[in-house]
Amino acid sequence: MDSGIGLLAAAAAVRRLRPDADLVLSSDPDNMPWGRGTPDDVIAHALAVARAAAAHGPDALIVACNTASVHALPALRAELEPRIPVIGTVPAIKPAAASGGPVAIWATPATTGSPYQRGLIRDFAASVPVTEVPCPGLADAVQYADEAAIDAAVAAAAALTPDDVRAVVLGCTHYELVAERIRTAVRPGGVPPVVLHGSAGAVAAQALRRIGAEPAPAAEPATGLTVLLSGRESALPAEALSYAEGRLLASAAAPAR
Repeated sequence: MDSGIGLLAAAAAVRRLRPDADLVLSSDPDNMPWGRGTPDDVIAHALAVARAAAAHGPDALIVACNTASVHALPALRAELEPRIPVIGTVPAIKPAAASGGPVAIWATPATTGSPYQRGLIRDFAASVPVTEVPCPGLADAVQYADEAAIDAAVAAAAALTPDDVRAVVLGCTHYELVAERIRTAVRPGGVPPVVLHGSAGAVAAQALRRIGAEPAPAAEPATGLTVLLSGRESALPAEALSYAEGRLLASAAAPAR
């Protein structure tokens, strides 16, 4: 679940680890982005999206949204666990800092400088230089696959990123869908290479651990893909097919002919 198509990265990661998994993708385009509302608004929207997904009886629920993980995780767990394990998303600040820094954290303006993010920096990256980089408009641009707006938002954030950074934390799940564009913008020549740290792979692996499942990348692909848009069953949004993750999910869900 996510406010928008940022959930594609985690869903694709699950699909790679377990091609046989049936997936339910529950998002909320009617109210996206959630970060513009109050914490109570975020909780209400997240509960509605989670309930829509829970009605399909999933083995686990991945909260593939940093904003919802910050504000709504306790409410989601109180309602759904232990019946449905709830796995939140945390920006990958700890592994990024382990590289020795300097580190840049790209995040939404609402998350940048927030007590939550500052707490993660204090706990896991106190020993390395960290630059918090706000990325206004980038999540919206990715959501609507607006190429010009993506380029502009990425370029603006890259201009705020110090030249010596060794690692960039992608602090919004939407950003993982344009990771290579971010890498190129931060280090145009590619030397030295910059390492990007997203959360999708770790979240997918944690979801499997929570339900006692092992990765099985060679498993027979499933054909189950349910898409819920603000509770309404729908096809995968056209914008999702602009990204490799969306195309992977669509192709894996297509019945064999």
